[in-house]
Amino acid sequence: MTLAEGAQGGKLAERENKRRRDRIAVSAVFFLNGLGMATWVSRIPAVQERLGVGTGVLGLALLAIAVGALIAMPVTGWLAARWGNQRMASVGLVMLCAALPLAALATNAWLLGLALLLLGMGNGTVDVSQNAEAVEVEREWGSPIMSSFHALWSVGGVTGAALGGLLAQFGVSPILHLSVVAALVLTAGLAAARQMPPARAAGSNAHPGGAPLFTLPPPALLAIGAVAFCSMLTEGALSDWSGIYLHRNLHAGAGIAASGYAVFAGAMFAGRVAGDFLTHRFGPVRIVRWGGMLAAAGMAVALLVGQTWAALLGFALIGLGVAIIVPIAFSAAGNTPSMAPSAAIAAVSSTGYFGFLVGPPLIGFIAEVVTLRGALIVVALLCLLVSFLASSVSRVSDSPAH
Repeated sequence: MTLAEGAQGGKLAERENKRRRDRIAVSAVFFLNGLGMATWVSRIPAVQERLGVGTGVLGLALLAIAVGALIAMPVTGWLAARWGNQRMASVGLVMLCAALPLAALATNAWLLGLALLLLGMGNGTVDVSQNAEAVEVEREWGSPIMSSFHALWSVGGVTGAALGGLLAQFGVSPILHLSVVAALVLTAGLAAARQMPPARAAGSNAHPGGAPLFTLPPPALLAIGAVAFCSMLTEGALSDWSGIYLHRNLHAGAGIAASGYAVFAGAMFAGRVAGDFLTHRFGPVRIVRWGGMLAAAGMAVALLVGQTWAALLGFALIGLGVAIIVPIAFSAAGNTPSMAPSAAIAAVSSTGYFGFLVGPPLIGFIAEVVTLRGALIVVALLCLLVSFLASSVSRVSDSPAH
């Protein structure tokens, strides 16, 4: 081996090690974000009991999380293009971790709402930053890996929920639990954020191509936003209405009804675990097209057969169908020409998150006019729309031919 060959080999090894470190750092932020949010969710019943508030008041307080996220996401996209995703992720982690003990310490619903507004802003800030970083890592990796990051967020969520349930069972107070988790997430999260790679557009008000950051979103980004909106509306609708459909329409028992969303979420997690392989093998356009069709078929099975087993099977098919669509949409948004990745992802994530929020009440309003079964047909139609818009995600970097 010549000296030149040895030096070249050393550079390749160094680059490979850096790619692995970058992926681990971003993966850690995804996991910790999921862990922190699920920790709060696991202690909601205890906080409600301590405050003595009803479900209506609690629902309004919880809405502050969504409001905070929707406020923070576009602002984060704008700031991250100038200050960098690492700095914005750190800011988001500080807000999220400060909000956790504040929510447990709240003495009334108003203070709880303010704490949850901060929690939502922190979560929205981290969400945009971590996805923008994931696009950078995926670009360097040379193959689709976005789905693995979202799978790790789910692992963090399951871990936080399981740990929260265990500690609640042993009578650990919410303030102690949330404070300890906040300290751990903040310490590990800030360390991971510092190791994330610098975004190409960081510190600049223009995308690398020289185009200004503030331009009207191109049509392709609008279509990607519609894909995210429909997919996350489907997720929101299933989270709130799957159990009610099983119980009221199919007369399933409480235990089976409660398992409806669990089946959907489990299938979605399984799909995300396999998502990177499938995206690399078939290409993002085919995955989104088939995923939308599979989800629509799953809803058709759940609604038309009229049996509990068919509904559960249908919910599993929906979970598998939509599992990879949002990660692919974020990846495609981050590679949109003429826009900084953080700004494009902020636009798509805000649109998708809005779909997640309006999905459940929209289904409820339609169900009042027709029936719940009729209202859920809307979800199937939106899944077909996702399939129709599949070509919009063809900008995923280094994807195979479609």
